Amino acid sequence: MILAGLSAQGITQVENIEYVKRGYENLVNKLIKIGAQIEEER
Repeated sequence: MILAGLSAQGITQVENIEYVKRGYENLVNKLIKIGAQIEEER
């Protein structure tokens, strides 16, 4: 879902991200390094 959102135009909102963050170490930082614009809301 996240990779599809990165390739889509516009804004993609992903909910329940804690499951993804638990499985992938430093995912947000890695995506930012390749040019993703990410905002985390709590």
